[in-house]
Amino acid sequence: MGETIDYFYSHVSPWAYLGHDAVRAVAERHGAVLCARPVDLSGVFDASGGLPLGKRHPARQAYRFIELQRWKDKRGVPLSFKPKFFPTKPGLADRSAIALAQADGPVLEFSAVMFRAIWADDLDIADENVVRQGLEAVGVDPDELTSKAEGAEVIGQYQQNQQDAVDAGVIGSPCYVLKGEPFWGQDRIDLLEDALISDRTGYTSL
Repeated sequence: MGETIDYFYSHVSPWAYLGHDAVRAVAERHGAVLCARPVDLSGVFDASGGLPLGKRHPARQAYRFIELQRWKDKRGVPLSFKPKFFPTKPGLADRSAIALAQADGPVLEFSAVMFRAIWADDLDIADENVVRQGLEAVGVDPDELTSKAEGAEVIGQYQQNQQDAVDAGVIGSPCYVLKGEPFWGQDRIDLLEDALISDRTGYTSL
């Protein structure tokens, strides 16, 4: 069994979408386990002093679009820069992924479908029908999973993921945590791979 990478993300994050295939490929190359940990970003921002997109300075919002264009080209994936349903509430999609993870189901494949739904296909992932179609696309019974996604166990895990993210120093989505070391942003995947190759101990704050 290889190293475990805790993968904190929200389906409403374009950066998580842009890095999703890349981090999966890195984990596969090095025999690492990519542990999906969908997280509510509102609590992460509250704890770390971050701001939701709409409250950021216009210069930061403008630069975000430049970066999205760069990384769309770099990753070679379709990306709607101003999706029809953004911002939207990712809770049902996030919790459905948690339910899949608990059942050892195809959680990463489902997340890939949800990412494409909002960031490439202009669909609303807050719409239960969109989530159900995503579950069907990965061969999962949507009735059973959406029911579990609304259950106390999954809701509790969603809250626990948020607390674990805060405790690990996560400040946004995506964040990959290896040996206690957070790698924030899909532009840190190369550094994550370097850490896997070297098998060094995790870095901590000085």
